[in-house]
Amino acid sequence: MHNKSPGGIIQSNQSSFSTLYRLVDMVIITLVYFLVLLYQGLSINSSDLLLLFVSIISYMLCAEAVDLYRSWRTAPNTMMIKWAMIAWGISSLVTTTYAFIFPDSIAASNFVVLSWLVLCAPTLVSWRVAFREILFRHRKKGHNTRKAIVIGATQSGYNLATQIMENDQLGIIFKGMYDDRAPARIPHEIQHQVMGSIEDAVKLAKKGEVDYIYIAMPMSAEKRIMQILNLCSDSTATVYIIPNFFMYNLLNARWQSVGSIQTLSVFDTPFQGAGDVTKRLEDIVVSSLILTLIAIPMLIIAIAVKLTSKGPVIFKQNRYGLDGKKIKVYKFRSMTVQDNGDKVQQATKNDARITPLGAFLRKTSLDELPQFINVLQGRMSVVGPRPHAVAHNEEYRKLIEGYMLRHKVRPGITGWAQINGFRGETETINKMIKRVEYDLDYIHRWSVWMDIRIILATVTRGFINKNAY
Repeated sequence: MHNKSPGGIIQSNQSSFSTLYRLVDMVIITLVYFLVLLYQGLSINSSDLLLLFVSIISYMLCAEAVDLYRSWRTAPNTMMIKWAMIAWGISSLVTTTYAFIFPDSIAASNFVVLSWLVLCAPTLVSWRVAFREILFRHRKKGHNTRKAIVIGATQSGYNLATQIMENDQLGIIFKGMYDDRAPARIPHEIQHQVMGSIEDAVKLAKKGEVDYIYIAMPMSAEKRIMQILNLCSDSTATVYIIPNFFMYNLLNARWQSVGSIQTLSVFDTPFQGAGDVTKRLEDIVVSSLILTLIAIPMLIIAIAVKLTSKGPVIFKQNRYGLDGKKIKVYKFRSMTVQDNGDKVQQATKNDARITPLGAFLRKTSLDELPQFINVLQGRMSVVGPRPHAVAHNEEYRKLIEGYMLRHKVRPGITGWAQINGFRGETETINKMIKRVEYDLDYIHRWSVWMDIRIILATVTRGFINKNAY
C-alpha cells in the first residue's frame, strides 16, 4: 500500500474545495431565486428554470474567467470579494439582457428578477467570508496547513518569513531559511533562521516534506536561481520567486504576455478589463442619479452666478486627465478672473479675486457640481485623484517623485486624499506630497467598496471644509 505524497493530498484538497465552492454557489443562486418566487406567492415553471439556467451558466463562466475558484489562502478578503462581485455583476448583466430580449419567455416580474439579482450579491459574498473565517480558526488549531521554507537569507526573505509567522490564519508553517553563504555574510538578525544549505532545502522538497518554496535571492543571481528551479522541478512543491527590485513601489504590477515573452508591468492601472467596465458603470449610475437630484439647484446657482458678476456661468479649465491627456473640467465660475494659461495662482484665504457668491460656492463645494457632467462624458470619475491645473502639474511633476502616476486613472470629484484632510490650497510642498501619497494609495488599493466608502465619507462629513477657499 502506497502513501500519498503531500503534494497529491494538497491538490486533492484544493480540488475538493473548488468543487464545494462551485456547488454552494449554484445552490445559493437557485435557493435565493426560489425563495423570492415563493415570497411573492408565485409557482415555479419552465420559463423560470430557463432564466435560472442562463444566470448560473453565465456566472460559472465568469467565475472561471476571473479564476474565482482558485486557492485564496494568502489573498485578502477584499480581493476575493471583488472578483466574486465582478463575476456576479457580469452574470446579472447577461441575465437582465436575456430577460429584456425575450420578455415573453419570462414569467417572473421585473421586481422578482431584480430582487433575486440584488439579494444574491451579498449572499454569495457572505457565505465565502463566513466559510473562510471557519477555515482560519481551523488552521490556527493546526489543521489544513502547509509547510514553507525560504531559499535565500535576504531581507525580503526575512520579511516574508515574518509575515508567515505573524498570520497563523493562513495555515502556513514556516520551517526555516536556507542559504549557502557563510554566517558572516548573512545579516545578524536573520542568522538564527538559517536551517541549512540550499542542497538541504532541495532534499526536503524531493522527500515531499515541503509544500511551498519561496526563493528570495537577488535578481542578479539569475543563473543560481535557474539552477535551484531545475532542482526543485524534481519535486511536487509549489515554488515562488520574491522579486527584490523596489517591490513595494510597484503600482498595480501584473504579468503580461507579449507573444511567448512574459513581461512585468511596473506602473499600471487597476482599471483594465472587468475593472474598467465596473468603474465606468459605477460612474454612469452615480453621476446620472446625482445630476437628476441636483438639476434644479444647479439651475438656481447658474442664475445667481450670472446675476451677481460679469462673465460666463461655467468656468472651463484645462487639466490633466487619464494618461496625462488634457481635458476640460467644468466649474461654476467663482472668481473675477479665469486663469487657464502657463501660470495659475492657487486660491488663498481672503483672495480678492473670489466673488462673494463664489466664496460661498467654494466653501460648500457647490462650484464643483458641473463636474458630474464631466463624469458622464467619461473625462472624470466620481472618485479619484483631484485634477490640478496644467500649470500646477508641470510644476509639481518636477518636485515630487511619482507625481504623474496619479494620472493612471481618471481624476475624481472627490478622493481618498480629500476625505483625509488634504484639500484646498497646498501652500507647502509637504502638503502636496501627502496628497500624492494618498492618491497613489487609492490607485493601489482601489475597489468598488473603497469608492462607496469615500462617497459616504464625503456626504456624511459634509461638503464644507475649512481649507476650501
